[in-house]
Amino acid sequence: MTLERVRIVGAGLIGTSIALGLVARGVQVELIDSDEETQRLATDLTQSKEFSSPDVVVLALPTHAIPLVIDREYALNPQSTFMDVGSVKSEPILHIKNSALPLSRFVPTHPMAGREIGGAHSARGDLFITRSWVLTPTAECDPQSLAVVSQLVSLLGASEITLDAAEHDRAVAMTSHLPQITASLTAMSLESADPSWLELAGQGLRDTTRIAASDPQLWSQIIFSNRVEIHALLTGLQGNLTSMIKALEDTSAIEDVITAGGRGRARIPGKHGGSARQYTYLPIVIDDKPGQLAAIFNECATIGVNVEDLAIEHSPGQLNALITLALSDADALKLSQHLSSIGWNVHPVRK
Repeated sequence: MTLERVRIVGAGLIGTSIALGLVARGVQVELIDSDEETQRLATDLTQSKEFSSPDVVVLALPTHAIPLVIDREYALNPQSTFMDVGSVKSEPILHIKNSALPLSRFVPTHPMAGREIGGAHSARGDLFITRSWVLTPTAECDPQSLAVVSQLVSLLGASEITLDAAEHDRAVAMTSHLPQITASLTAMSLESADPSWLELAGQGLRDTTRIAASDPQLWSQIIFSNRVEIHALLTGLQGNLTSMIKALEDTSAIEDVITAGGRGRARIPGKHGGSARQYTYLPIVIDDKPGQLAAIFNECATIGVNVEDLAIEHSPGQLNALITLALSDADALKLSQHLSSIGWNVHPVRK
């Protein structure tokens, strides 16, 4: 079957982003939310319209709220396939088992995408492009239900991965939930820092604490739902911290810890699940005035080079800033030569 109509229950970041992505691909979308203002904003953004008999009902709301809506939604849409998008997968399956909805019509899913700032106002139709989207179907799942959900995932540009629900929960505890906790714990220490010290903050601190700005209410629910798996990881982290404390009096032991961290990071795959890429970095000193960054990216577009990442270093009161672009070897050389030829302050590339 061709996906034509999707009803989304929950107009937060994920629900509204799904709606925006589907509407851009010609799918009719109906968005509803318990908060009238949120629903109104999401409706205006997505041009949501009411209809009956949706092909899919997306439960884009906190997992603990599923029991509050599932029986009503099933009664309204008895022929539809249902899916959720929560960060933990064992719990929603349990909620569906305790509801009127047959497990055969439910596909548990988890899009591995998000932003540190939630809400419909942060939604993006391209949020899921090239991102992994995990499906954890139960043994009872109907093949047709699975097929229509796979179609939705494909339309949004995501890459489908199938896992057992318990394995999924162990995996995201390591790759998503532990990083959130460590970012929050690191950022907690900044509360007592002398404000003048924070003027020295570089990209390392900003990168490490970026996701500490995430929604506390949402993350308290996610962490609580997956607390068993997270507990084991935090115990391991506690052991690593103890090892680091003991290593402080021994430079070779410190080096061992940092080296082990490097080995772990090297295991993270690159884009699209491929091998991690080694980039070449191009430093450019720019004036501290509007339009400089946009001008550089316009030049990138003109000569057809792709910037994979960037970092900006700028101190308050400084009249210029250092922007460092991460590119492939060939693109770095090409861009360096081009920008230098038209007067930009380009410095030698580095690995």
